[in-house]
Amino acid sequence: MRIFLNLVGCIALFGLSALSHAAAKPSREQLLYGELDQSVKNYQQAQALYDSGDDSGALAMNKALEDLEDVANRCFKLKGCSKTKIISAYELMLKKHDIANIGSINPALNVGALPAMGTTLKLLGDGNLELLIQNNEPFQAAIGTWLSTLRGFYLDSWENYQYMRYLMAPEYEKAGLPEALLFGMMTKESGGKAHSVSKAGAAGPLQFMPDTGRRFGLDSTRGADMRYDPQFAARANAAYMNERFEELNRNLEMAIAGYNGGEGRARRIHNEFGGASFWSERVYNEWPAETRDYVPSVLAAAWLFMHGPEYGLSFPRIDPTPSQLVLSRSTTINELTICLGNPSNQATWFRVLRNLNPAYEPAQFIAQGTTLRAPRKLVDSYRSNCASGPRADMARNLLQARKQPAFYTPAPAYAASAAVPENGVSEPVRHGGRYTVKPGETLMMISRTFECDVSRLITENNLNPPDYIIRPGQYLKLRGCKK
Repeated sequence: MRIFLNLVGCIALFGLSALSHAAAKPSREQLLYGELDQSVKNYQQAQALYDSGDDSGALAMNKALEDLEDVANRCFKLKGCSKTKIISAYELMLKKHDIANIGSINPALNVGALPAMGTTLKLLGDGNLELLIQNNEPFQAAIGTWLSTLRGFYLDSWENYQYMRYLMAPEYEKAGLPEALLFGMMTKESGGKAHSVSKAGAAGPLQFMPDTGRRFGLDSTRGADMRYDPQFAARANAAYMNERFEELNRNLEMAIAGYNGGEGRARRIHNEFGGASFWSERVYNEWPAETRDYVPSVLAAAWLFMHGPEYGLSFPRIDPTPSQLVLSRSTTINELTICLGNPSNQATWFRVLRNLNPAYEPAQFIAQGTTLRAPRKLVDSYRSNCASGPRADMARNLLQARKQPAFYTPAPAYAASAAVPENGVSEPVRHGGRYTVKPGETLMMISRTFECDVSRLITENNLNPPDYIIRPGQYLKLRGCKK
């Protein structure tokens, strides 16, 4: 369930600065990054050797870890050295093994000796978070709430996230952050509803305020509010959290608190109290009640993301494999929700389609030929039920039906004589032979109301296939209608 840092991307990132200044003398930071690169490579090679059954690989792994520890300690003494790069590499190596058994690989390794290293490993399942579960009552209470009154909300959030995961999780992976943190924050913020908006104006799956969103690249320059886009929102959130980690010495709880209670407040409290723990009384009481609830709730949601089955939390079996739909006719997300039905026992596809295609409003017509994101299993259902046919027509008719009944006022008597029939036989007409389309009306509705031949309506009014769309305010000729 976890998603880890891509090694190739990691090495490319670490080497970027050196490549751009190849002609200049390497700085101390660049030399350290080079050593880091080599330590990661050495560890990978040793691990492959160990996994093949050669016990000598364990010694080489041990040496690589010791080398990395040395690089880390030297890096943390340099103001310009990126702690995030070092810690991300450290986590990459340790995540390959059961963290509870790190000592069996390197008994001399002291993870706690690295500044704030314990906080970065908490969400990966190490003993520190285990101790938090056992001794921190707000954290225990938050787990209890997710498993009781908010159990349904939590599972809905988990399912929403599965369909967006391929867009969101890689952004956290690139940033060297654990996926569980992303899920915990998203669940607490929006429940995985991409179009969620708070009373204060925060919006999107990760609830960015407008100014903060713009600061991290979430604006409306592309024609839509990017705060609603799950991929860009996750990217902005990862950048925001790494910025907090850098200035708060990788203090996980304080970084989470800053996301909810304000980065300025987090910075002030951190500096004023010398980097004390969020759980210390003096720091804890500096935060508003909402933030004091927010931090354990996020941590608990993240913990259950990794360990849910241990608490009797059963996640539904779904196939979120991503794909695309190319629309063969204009439609709306509302129409698609109806004509797709609910294959695979889904309650509705509305939320999935909305989350994956955040630029479109539910009732907004989307042009023929548009490509939409959708789970793979919806492609066949779309072709069978939405491209054409009775269910597609039914969906459109249902959504164009008016909530109020259509009342008709007979036309004045002179209106009928105003029209001269081609065959000389008088035909009943309305409003001088024309009818004004009202909001929500369809061609089928009008043909039934006035008992008209649909094909003649189409011909008389030069309507275009394949949808023969009519619009409110449009005039229709009602030649040949019986009423």
